[in-house]
Amino acid sequence: MAGSAGLALCGQTLVVRGGSRFLATSTASSDDDVLFTYDCSTAEKKLEENKGEDGQPVDKGSDMILASTFSKSGSYFALTDDSKRLILFRTKPWQCLSVRTVVRRCTALTFMASEEKLLVADKSGDVYSFSVLEPQGCGKLELGHLSMLLDVAVSPDDRYVLTADRDEKIRVSWAAAPHSIESFCLGHTEFVSRIFVVPDHPELLLSSSGDRTLRLWEYRSGQELHCCHLTSLREPAEPWADKLDAHGQQLGYRQQLAFQHRVWDIAFEEGQGLWVLQDCREAPLALCRPVDGWWQAVPENAALKKVSACLRGNWAMLEGAAGVDVGFSGLYKATFDNVTAYLRKKEERLQKRRQNPPPGPNGQAKKTKPGEASLRCSS
Repeated sequence: MAGSAGLALCGQTLVVRGGSRFLATSTASSDDDVLFTYDCSTAEKKLEENKGEDGQPVDKGSDMILASTFSKSGSYFALTDDSKRLILFRTKPWQCLSVRTVVRRCTALTFMASEEKLLVADKSGDVYSFSVLEPQGCGKLELGHLSMLLDVAVSPDDRYVLTADRDEKIRVSWAAAPHSIESFCLGHTEFVSRIFVVPDHPELLLSSSGDRTLRLWEYRSGQELHCCHLTSLREPAEPWADKLDAHGQQLGYRQQLAFQHRVWDIAFEEGQGLWVLQDCREAPLALCRPVDGWWQAVPENAALKKVSACLRGNWAMLEGAAGVDVGFSGLYKATFDNVTAYLRKKEERLQKRRQNPPPGPNGQAKKTKPGEASLRCSS
């Protein structure tokens, strides 16, 4: 969303983005404060980017970062921006490998598990693949939806590409032949905003939606296993053990975390830590960890103190996100009751005719016979 701030974590490398910039730092207290910074407004721009298919100038974009992600091992990082560019980085050490043009503004991207390709989903409903091994290679169209795509994921074995769209659908396609569809996961009644293959249960998929539900699927068959209505959850009195009942294949609600400031984004770390990016310059980050079965905020330790100080020193890139509505209200479909409006206008016309009947043959107002108005209404 425009003006949004984002957080990504892989291993001990933490990336925070805001506007057209991002910075990478380490969560290890002994490492340097900032590992790498990048500003998309300084990225190379090709002349042909400013012309549409008809050769006419088009919107140049704002250079704002729209989506970003790490590869599975953390060796690569990629982002797309509002100027319709895909930028690929190596992280060990940090280096920009390529700046490539995408056809349309993108909504989500993900690396294949093999890290040989990068999949990019866009607003028109298409998914393109880009080579990682050949960083200058052009994109290849892999599959398409009839509506805007909001997320894309791959199975851990790289066999399936999963896509979620604005029309409530989750599609499971063969990666080797994306025109072949394995299944659809159908049940959401509003746009599907995010999908996530469960790491410890690679056959299962989590999805969130504008219908305010979180659903669990066996995605190869398209079977819905469980549906959580987020507006009617009740917090348990006992501590939790597992977040997912693999045997019963159900989701269990365990705890609600409250924060003093507006939350922009979250990221889980290995070892059951939760980093929270929030709208507060004095405390831009919070860290939570499970203690005796309950998630609790960690007092400011050396790592949290170091990373928070790093963000305070670069707060300018996050200021644009303050006060910006990053919700999904624009994705809900508007409904129109044309029949009611038509009947209302028809009744208004009939009322005017009753009050001012048209003149008869002699120029005098024609008298309405008893029951004539009702007959006209019924006709």
